Amino acid sequence: MFLIAGKILALEDPAKVGAQLGMYMLTILLGLAIHTLVILPSIYFILTRKNPFTIMWGIIQAWVTALGTGSSTATLPVTFQCLEEKLNIDRRVTRFVLPIGATINMDGTALYEAVAPIFIAQMNDIPLTFGKVVAISLTATCASIGAAAIPSAGLVTMVMVLTSVGLPADDISLILAVDWFLDRFRTSTNVLGDSFGAAVVEHLSKDELRHDQHEPIDDDFEMDMQGNGKRKSLTTGLADRSEKNEVI
Repeated sequence: MFLIAGKILALEDPAKVGAQLGMYMLTILLGLAIHTLVILPSIYFILTRKNPFTIMWGIIQAWVTALGTGSSTATLPVTFQCLEEKLNIDRRVTRFVLPIGATINMDGTALYEAVAPIFIAQMNDIPLTFGKVVAISLTATCASIGAAAIPSAGLVTMVMVLTSVGLPADDISLILAVDWFLDRFRTSTNVLGDSFGAAVVEHLSKDELRHDQHEPIDDDFEMDMQGNGKRKSLTTGLADRSEKNEVI
């Protein structure tokens, strides 16, 4: 809080910076809205030919939880429940895809990590070449993968993105003032991306899942089960004889 207050007091024109922060927030929210309502549903529809809004409506509880907690990991139990009980997605898929997605699939965080350095550069009147924009995109993607699934974790990895293109890292304190609000929407986008990913994986691997479900028991496994049964019967018989001897 003291860092934010000190940065605000050092500003020459707080009204101008406030307007720039407003445009920054609007840019982030607009980008998240396009990714959430257009890009992710389109990818799901192209790959599965199913209604994407069924998934979005089915995970509404997880969506609200993500808005409240700001953490993909904290939302995982609710996401499991929504996908398995409401959308009937195979449990083997959700238990594999969702934990991985909560760790490395940070769609909203990647967008935020790419826009924030550009905002800081424009605020300081620092020109960005095409090469620097490409570097920001690549480092933002890597930083989003490395970010922890906890509230405002993107601010920590943001330093790596800023230093990669020579931007001042101390301006993060300005972003921190509005990050608590934007973080909720980033997390909800991340959760939606994980859910769509699980649904796509189940659709693409439905034949394998059906085959594994009805696969006959292997002969070696069956012989091992019979051997275990014989050993169990032998052990039971020895135990009965021991009890009889004790009674005598």
